[in-house]
Parts: sequence; structure tokens; C-alpha cells
Amino acid sequence: MRLVIVGGGGFRVPLVHRALRRRPELGITELVLCDLDAARLATIGRVLEPDPAIRLRLETSPARALPDADFVFSAIRVGGAAGRVADERRALSAGVLGQETVGAGGLAYGLRTLPVALDLARTVADLAPRAWLINFTNPAGMITEASRAVLGDRVIGICDSPVGLIRRVCRALDVPEAELRTGRVAPDYAGINHLGWLRSLRRDGRDLLPDLLGSDALIESFEEGRLFGAPLLRALGAVPNEYLHYYYNTADVLAALAAGPTRGEFLQREQQDFYATAAADPAAAATLWEAARRRREESYLAEARSPEQPRDEQDLAGGGYEEVALELMRALSGGPATSLIVNVANGDTLPGLPADLVIEAVCRVDSTGARPAPAPALELHQLGLIASVRAAERAAIEAIRTGSYELALRAFALHPLVGSARIAQDLLTDLLLADPALARLLAR
Repeated sequence: MRLVIVGGGGFRVPLVHRALRRRPELGITELVLCDLDAARLATIGRVLEPDPAIRLRLETSPARALPDADFVFSAIRVGGAAGRVADERRALSAGVLGQETVGAGGLAYGLRTLPVALDLARTVADLAPRAWLINFTNPAGMITEASRAVLGDRVIGICDSPVGLIRRVCRALDVPEAELRTGRVAPDYAGINHLGWLRSLRRDGRDLLPDLLGSDALIESFEEGRLFGAPLLRALGAVPNEYLHYYYNTADVLAALAAGPTRGEFLQREQQDFYATAAADPAAAATLWEAARRRREESYLAEARSPEQPRDEQDLAGGGYEEVALELMRALSGGPATSLIVNVANGDTLPGLPADLVIEAVCRVDSTGARPAPAPALELHQLGLIASVRAAERAAIEAIRTGSYELALRAFALHPLVGSARIAQDLLTDLLLADPALARLLAR
């Protein structure tokens, strides 16, 4: 089988290659890395350890990379790290949050990325109609939902945040991870990408989450417990995805970001240093990459943690989104059916949300696709937050589809982390001044 990674010069691509080498049963015989930046592509090619069982091909043209693909991983970053930095700083200058996938930053990144992602979906439909498109590209929920208009059920979005949360909760409860794989332990996780909750964790039918929430020591033993604190977790009766920190602790995050560089600024500096140094010393590319990867993982969501709260060692080792992607690929290609948390259309799983809205939930995956498992209804506060955020994101999707300035403005004005029509208009005006191509698309 042939796997194509679009955005193949991206920093995290070696994680996928490393995982592929451990999984010969997947049957991948050719890996094609496609990226418009030939220099970055060549650098990542030097990081990868050769594998005689997997032919490696580097391409700068999707037209050459995509034909006859069985799977396509989309991992593009439109505008690069510089675009992310501008999005985050533009929002902070207006006094609102602007993380890459959250709030004003997420909307700006989505508006810039959607035209390219939709073009990729159309190219996949033309050149590789039997391929599954696995979407890594952020904002993952928004991009997956938009791409479904072209590819339908053959596009599935993935993220490693839910599985990371569940693994950490299992470690806190001394539950072996193997019991997740065998199905003895069953999580109930539901929401949308970067906005979801672990609502129960059942072992042989018994919910273990009350044991966790009833113990200060257990709550303090894992990352999300320290991040949100025992009082909030008990009030919610659930464990939120780490990205809900931006919604539940907005003022604290704004204060933390005002005191130092944004995540985008950190990554831009790190990646510039890595690609430049690795290009100058190709023999050391793999060693340089591993050191940079470690720093990247150690600093993840640094604005949400104190220096006395380093990340768990297991979370620094990897095994996140690349493992989810390969398990998904295995089931879709005829391997054993499995349960995974992925981004797919809601159907009738979560009442109160449209059937075609893309949710992030536990799904049953086999060779025919991924379908959400039956799940309890969302609580009102969960439903309300999801509805307001996805309404903003859907306005952004429709703005790109129709070329509507008014819908783009609606997206910013509706988002609960913007909270001001004036700020919404200022943010969109500044974004369009900085991006002439987007300004032409959304011409009034």
C-alpha cells in the first residue's frame, strides 16, 4: 500500500515514519512525502532512518505524489510558523486569546487554511478516489468538516489530545493501558476537537471516574488534574480536554501569555534553528531533530503549567497522534475492527447537534469507515459551548465557500472567546490587510 503525507516536510513527520517501521503488519510498502518547500522536505528526509521494506519518495508536487494513494495524511501548515505567530499576536494585541486552534487565532488559521485544504480534498478525489484522507491539519474539526463536502465519509480527523488524557487518567488510577486496547476499560469521551470531556471510564461496567474525582491525591497526580484543580473537576463531574483551559481560565492564560513568548513564537524559533542547523550539518539531522522534539514536548502548554509541574515522562516519549493514525489505517485497510476517538459526522449520536456536524467521540472503526458509538447526551453547558464554538467555525467554512466577508465577520463575532463586535471587526480587518489572497477571496 502507498501512504502519502501532504506536508511531508513538517517537523512531526519522523514520528509517523518511526511508528510505521514498528508496524510491518500494516503493509505500507511506499511512503511519499509531499511538500512545497523542497529544502524542508530534504531535511526531514535526512532525519528518517532507511527501511528496506518501505520505499521513500520525496515530491514537491501533489499531482505527482497522490496518484494511486491508498491513504493520504494531511499535515499542512498554511502560512507556516510565521502565520501562527501573527495570528496569536494579533489576538493578544486586541486583548483576546489567539491560540493556534482556539479563539481568534483558530479562526484566522482556519480561514487561511480552508481554501488550501479544500483544494487538496478535490485533488485527492480526482487523483486517488479510493484513498482515505486522514486529517491532521489544524484546526482539525473545522478542516475535517469542510473536507467532508468533497470526500464525504472518506475523510476522518484525528487528534492525540483525547487519547493522551485517557492514558493519564488510567495511570492515575493504576489501570494498565493494555485494558484499554482489549476493551475491558471503556472511556466515554465526547465533544468536538479541542473541546471535549472524559465523562466516564468504565471497567467491567463500573465507572472508575468517581474514584478519581473523590481523591485530591489522584487528581494532583496527573496533568489535567493539576491544570484544572479538584474543585472544578468535581463541579463538572468530568475531566475536560486540556484545551478547555482556554475557556475555563481565560484571564489566567491571557496574563501568562502577556509575560512571555507565545507558543507560536517558541516553535518558530525552535524550528528555524533546527532546519538551518540540520541543513548545514546533514549527518547530524536525526540527533538535532530528537533534541528539538524533546524541547517541543517539554514546553507543550507551558503557559498552563508552573515550572514545578513538568510533563509526565510517558507524554514526552511520543506515541500520540501517529499511533492513532496508524491504528485507524489498520482498521480501515481490513485489519481488526477497533474503537478509536476520531472526528466524524455526528449522525444521531449527540442529540441537540446537527447530524452533519463533525464531533470528536469514541467510534467503531472497520474497513467500511468510522461510526460514532452510542453515547449519553451532552449536559447543557457542554452542548452550549460546543454549539457556540462550532457555529463560529461553520460561519468561517461558509465564508470561504461563498467568498462572504459578512460570514467571516460573523465567525469572529460569534466566538465566545472574542466577546466584542468591535474587536471582531478589528481582527478581521487586520487579518485581511496581512493576507491579500484572503482579502481578495472575501472582497466586500
